[in-house]
Amino acid sequence: SCSKKMGLSPSRGREGDYFESYISIASTVPSVLCLIGNFLLVNKVAASVRILSSLFVMLAVFLVITVLVKVDTSAWTTPFFALTVGCVAVVSSASTVFSSSILGLSSCFPMRNLQALISGWGTSLCEGGTGGGSSRHPCATSFSPALSPKLTCIPLTLPSVSRYYLSSLKESPALVPVPPDSSAEDEAEPGSAANSYSLVRSTSIPPLRPILQKTALLGFCLFYVFFISIIIFPSLSSNIESVSRSSGSPWSTKYFTPLTCFLLYNFADWCGRQVTAWIQVPGPKSKLLPALVLLRTVFVPLFILSNYQPRAHIRTVVFNRDIFPVLFTALLGLSNGYLGTLVMVYGPKIVPKELAEAAGVVMTFYLVLGLALGSACAIFVEHLI
Repeated sequence: SCSKKMGLSPSRGREGDYFESYISIASTVPSVLCLIGNFLLVNKVAASVRILSSLFVMLAVFLVITVLVKVDTSAWTTPFFALTVGCVAVVSSASTVFSSSILGLSSCFPMRNLQALISGWGTSLCEGGTGGGSSRHPCATSFSPALSPKLTCIPLTLPSVSRYYLSSLKESPALVPVPPDSSAEDEAEPGSAANSYSLVRSTSIPPLRPILQKTALLGFCLFYVFFISIIIFPSLSSNIESVSRSSGSPWSTKYFTPLTCFLLYNFADWCGRQVTAWIQVPGPKSKLLPALVLLRTVFVPLFILSNYQPRAHIRTVVFNRDIFPVLFTALLGLSNGYLGTLVMVYGPKIVPKELAEAAGVVMTFYLVLGLALGSACAIFVEHLI
């Protein structure tokens, strides 16, 4: 398990049993504050500054973690655990600023560019998931493939691409800022004075109320998609064991969890993101979209009734074959990638284009809020089992 890789001894049972849940909280809760700050800085600090600074913070923490690989922490497991959680919180906060800034800036681009960006997130997850084959150097082999392209490609390509699309935004008709207390319920054209807000000339805080009004339903869908996903992955799914574990075969003891939980979920999530490049159904105003999102709630009891171990209260195992958690994980990842990407792409496109960058940051807030509350509920679900 992950707790064994972090050097937590069996005597630290509580830390080991709930290691994934602690990491989930540390990686999501601080991100909410960073998102609020990033929204306030949308028009005050250039996106390139926010993007590059967050990248260098992630690189610095990554170097610290790499150094710790060489350190024997068996004598101070609790301080090491606290240090690990702190590093996760810092990396997550920087990653949130990075991703929300990238998403907000890309929201000014055509929809295909935004879809490609979100699909790229899934590719990075797959790279990290397949790179951790070395037990001695897990952080270097897991994070390097995902971090290296960001440090090289983004600073080289993003400025020229953003200048191209933002220059076309500057050439649009005269824009009048939306007052903070104005309503966005009318359906005027994006260039009209009633619904427009100039991101180019204005240095004030973007109007939050019209963005929330326009993106309320999609925001809920995005929140709930990741709320359900983080409850299950990795807290529940990583503790599901093979029913033939007692046989001692390499598949059931060594490869079952890494392949069926981490690699399969990330690959299925990536596939779901890729599908949105060709299929974008249902639409942003369809009632079927929230229905499909709510339907994902059924995954929680399905994973609880699989071979989750250890069990203290709910001892019934209904799905007592290995194929069931494999199927559930694949469907969970596929639906997360497809529905999550659809909602993320739709959100910035249903507001006036002058509010697209701020709307992208707001959509990221819905995502992180779902992850934060979901990670908190994951601990409750684990105690319930």
